[in-house]
Amino acid sequence: MASDFIGEELESNDVLIDVPLVMEPPLWPECCIYPVPKNLRKINKEAYTPKLVSIGPFHHGLKELRDMEKHKLRYFKDFLYRTRKSQEDLLKIIQDNEVKIRHCYSEDSKLSSTDFVKMILLDAIFIIELFVRFHIFYVLEVKVEDNENELFVRTREKENDYMSSQPWLEGDIRHDLILLENQLPFFVLEQLYTFAFSDSSDPVHQLGFIMHSACYFSTYIYREFHDDMQLPEEFNNEEVKHFTDLIRYVFCSVPDLKLTDYLDDVYCATKLDEAGLKFKAVENRSLLNIRFHRNKWLNYCPFSNLSWLLACLPCLKSVFPGLERMQSILEVPPLKIHDSTEALFRNLMALEQCHYPSHTYICNYVMLLDYLIDTERDVDLLVEKKIIVNNIGSNVRVANLINKLCLQIVKYESCYSVLGKEINKYCDNHWNRIMATMKSVYFRDFWRGTATMVALIVLGFTLWNFLKPNYVMIK
Repeated sequence: MASDFIGEELESNDVLIDVPLVMEPPLWPECCIYPVPKNLRKINKEAYTPKLVSIGPFHHGLKELRDMEKHKLRYFKDFLYRTRKSQEDLLKIIQDNEVKIRHCYSEDSKLSSTDFVKMILLDAIFIIELFVRFHIFYVLEVKVEDNENELFVRTREKENDYMSSQPWLEGDIRHDLILLENQLPFFVLEQLYTFAFSDSSDPVHQLGFIMHSACYFSTYIYREFHDDMQLPEEFNNEEVKHFTDLIRYVFCSVPDLKLTDYLDDVYCATKLDEAGLKFKAVENRSLLNIRFHRNKWLNYCPFSNLSWLLACLPCLKSVFPGLERMQSILEVPPLKIHDSTEALFRNLMALEQCHYPSHTYICNYVMLLDYLIDTERDVDLLVEKKIIVNNIGSNVRVANLINKLCLQIVKYESCYSVLGKEINKYCDNHWNRIMATMKSVYFRDFWRGTATMVALIVLGFTLWNFLKPNYVMIK
């Protein structure tokens, strides 16, 4: 009866909802480029917004980015001259993939088909030409030093190139190309590159677009964030969605990353240090590859941690390398902190929140850093251990930067949950704290350690002299 009444009311007021039989899915399977969620964007809008060049539909047509459009046309003209390809052939590649390209964006562009195809082509050719010039001007410059004529030609080309002759422009473009909202699907760039240079005999063009991309961004990552960025040996082009995804792919190429459980609160770096945990910077390792090596003998003998001996006699490390393994060590790859660090991590984390909610490795890494760094004192310690390379000045700024990165980030299972439990367990052990206190008070350096040893020897002789007469009388 109730359903009949509602139906009569709707019919009488002519209020009916027209539900189509076939509806588009909220997100297509190809979708991989998203606008940053509002709760993240409001924390730091500038970290997600391009400074110089718009790529793709999300920021297309913005007034403050229009100056670069004429340079895109210059690069497009030079690309046509370089490859001897026609506009029509290049446009056809985009037209044939238009539907697939549109599906890669979570929000449908309002541009017409003609304008959308032109925008994608112009942006894609701009990136390809930029990478090719980068390789010619910078990577090959070292190889042509013995050929003065070729070096002169390349130098003149570099000086005449507007972008290469303006270092600040180059830095802003690199920043803009890592932004989640400023991406093109990788397959579009690869198809255009393959078509344009398939019949080229130039070794530069035979490298493949993925190698150009890796070269361009590895230089950026090496200089700005980490000393080692390499493509994994078993690299699959199809797994890379765009440039933001490429950087995440390389950072996450750690074989033993496994999500297990939620990451509970971890003690900060200074508390771990006070408990005797040694921090060690490890070069030539993926940024996410953090390992904890615990001295298992501590379960049986708390004095087996020889940190007190190595503190007052550091020369023993080179004479007896095995002694260092008797300590409990947290190995952390160095992280360079620059002004652009926040933008990189924020966009990688936004990508994971939108596209990889079950594999949030970058979010896990930043959350672990957030736990380790509470105050300026924690940054001081990690800088002293060369785990953090501070290139933004104040250590207070570094602490504030790290502490704000995880705001509004949804916590999922972490690949560091086991590690967090192990180092917390180590810190909670009262014997470890006692030994760490003894080290800091009595064996902090060579002189204090020597004084302590002399005092112990004197105390030993004093006790012996006191007990010796009694021993003789009893005997």
